[in-house]
Amino acid sequence: MTEHISKQFDQDLEAIRSRMMQMGGLVESHIRAAIAGYLAGDAEAADRVITGDARVNELELAIDGDLGQIIVRRQPAASDLRLILAAGKIVTDLERIGDEAAKIARMARDLHANGTPQSPRLVALGHLCDVAIGMLRRSLDAFARLDAAGAAKVAGEDAAIDEEFRAIIRQLITFMMEDPRTITTSLQHVWVAKAIERIGDHAKNIAEHVIYIVKGRDVRHIPLAELEREALAR
Repeated sequence: MTEHISKQFDQDLEAIRSRMMQMGGLVESHIRAAIAGYLAGDAEAADRVITGDARVNELELAIDGDLGQIIVRRQPAASDLRLILAAGKIVTDLERIGDEAAKIARMARDLHANGTPQSPRLVALGHLCDVAIGMLRRSLDAFARLDAAGAAKVAGEDAAIDEEFRAIIRQLITFMMEDPRTITTSLQHVWVAKAIERIGDHAKNIAEHVIYIVKGRDVRHIPLAELEREALAR
């Protein structure tokens, strides 16, 4: 009987993990579509993200409900409880990533609807987005494999995305000072860059939750070197 209960518990967890990866894939596609809408003027892509955000919210509610049911039915303890608690936080981060993608999509729609002239200096924004998507993908991969070392690498990438964000802001400030006509568009770019930087923050959060699942220690708000030691400790 105990073996049957344990097997059913594992199946329940695997079903939830699968839905979380589905949610992760959805928000990744939304980021890509949102930035395409912003950089390339693809209004249809932007509209798809705005409409599709409701599906992200539905997945968050459904997965949260499933996690709650597991707690009620199985009353998990120790590492199983850590996994469930952290999974709930990861789902919240994924939903917030979806919100940031929708925010970029709305800015894209407004920018092109108003006929605001685009600046040609957008390569850095596209690269920043690629870095954030890479962090998200690797953090979810670390979750799927419960790979603390891989999660630590993702957490380490947050400093790089922060530096790229600051470089973009410095560049945009220069543009605005040199030509006040670029102020409106440059401010839009700042908001988009900030949204992408926040996506990187949420990817880092996911990585930290993975380390908590595997190692049993909450590594939020500790120095990176200490986080890496914790993740690699045997």
